[in-house]
Amino acid sequence: MDSCEVLVLVDNVSDILSTVPENVTPEVPNVVKAGATELSGKCLCCAQWGLSLIISTIVDGEKQTLLFDSGPEGYGVDRNGDRLGVNFEEIDAAVFSHGHWDHVGGMITALGLISAAKDGRKTPVFANQGMFVERAMQRPDGSRLPFAKVPSPQELENAGGQVILGDDERTLLADNFYLSGEITRTTSYEKGLLGQVCKIPEGDWVKDELILDERFVAVNVRGKGIIVFTACSHAGVVNVLRHARKVFDPIPIYGVMGGFHLSGNYCESIIPETVADMQDFDLRVLVPGHCTGWRATHKLVETFGEAKVTPSAVGRRHVF
Repeated sequence: MDSCEVLVLVDNVSDILSTVPENVTPEVPNVVKAGATELSGKCLCCAQWGLSLIISTIVDGEKQTLLFDSGPEGYGVDRNGDRLGVNFEEIDAAVFSHGHWDHVGGMITALGLISAAKDGRKTPVFANQGMFVERAMQRPDGSRLPFAKVPSPQELENAGGQVILGDDERTLLADNFYLSGEITRTTSYEKGLLGQVCKIPEGDWVKDELILDERFVAVNVRGKGIIVFTACSHAGVVNVLRHARKVFDPIPIYGVMGGFHLSGNYCESIIPETVADMQDFDLRVLVPGHCTGWRATHKLVETFGEAKVTPSAVGRRHVF
């Protein structure tokens, strides 16, 4: 690709004041460009626990745009899309990163907005069958806290999607985007989401901590290398980066953006090993967001420096 532009449609953090590198546009200039005439709460985006990125690539003047997840609910997609002036007609396809509500709970609304902008034309939605299982967290007392169900393939179709299921890696939208297959697990310390269970067709609940349905997206930018987009890194961000390096070798990994899954009791305990192993990739850009957590973000800045690490925030636009 000649360039790659990423608009943060949904993320946990709103930050309109922190300074950012030249390749990042903060939220306020973006909402003003979209039509805001005064600075107020009404003109700003809302932060929510989840993630949604609008990723656009340009090659030879041709633009392709991918919606990577949709946050936890439709409200954030609708409100933030309006405040940021998103042209939903330009979204050519959507990707489910994995079957968790905080990443795809807003997809029905997103597809509705896209479909309306396209006069009812269908939009491809790439997913795999493992994303649609019923999930819960196993409590210490043996009870389960259920997760909200993600939209079913039929619901996605009804909302304006053309669901395309597949487990294997593939390229999307004229080969502008790479969508991974199952992420290879090689580290000893990245163990997924401890305590998660899922219901199998027979009706029993079984351990589902590895979240094998998780996928990442990558883009190859001319003169820079591979940018990896990882929504939640339940597979472990080091495993994600190792998988990407193996796929794209000898093209270097330029940067990584998304949730690094380093908050929470267990995940915070593996921050030292994770950050140490991330140094093996000679990353030029790190954009930690969503489930990375402040402790891991602090350690990343301490290790890689502010010149390379820019924490994600809703409404920001990154150009690579």
